[in-house]
Amino acid sequence: MASSFFNSSRGSNSSWTTKQNKQFERALALYDKETPDRWQNVAKAVGGKSAEEVRRHYEILVQDLINIESGQVPLPNYKAAAAGSNGAQRI
Repeated sequence: MASSFFNSSRGSNSSWTTKQNKQFERALALYDKETPDRWQNVAKAVGGKSAEEVRRHYEILVQDLINIESGQVPLPNYKAAAAGSNGAQRI
C-alpha cells in the first residue's frame, strides 16, 4: 500500500513493526465486522498491542484508503520511474 499506514501508527504512542502489520492484515481477514470481540481477537493475533491500539490502527487504515480512493494521495508513476532508474529502454 502506498501510504504512511504501514510505516507508522500516526498519533499512536507506539510504533508497528512490519511483522505486526502483517499479523494485523491476517487477523482482519480472519475476524470480520460480525466477529464478537473483534478487536480483542485481532490484538491477540498481533501480540503486544491492546484492543484499542488495533482499533485505532484500523481507523487509520480506513482513512488512508478513503484518501487514496478520493485521489488525495497521488499514485506513483512506476513505468517512468522504472525506465529512468537503470537507463535501459523498454521495448
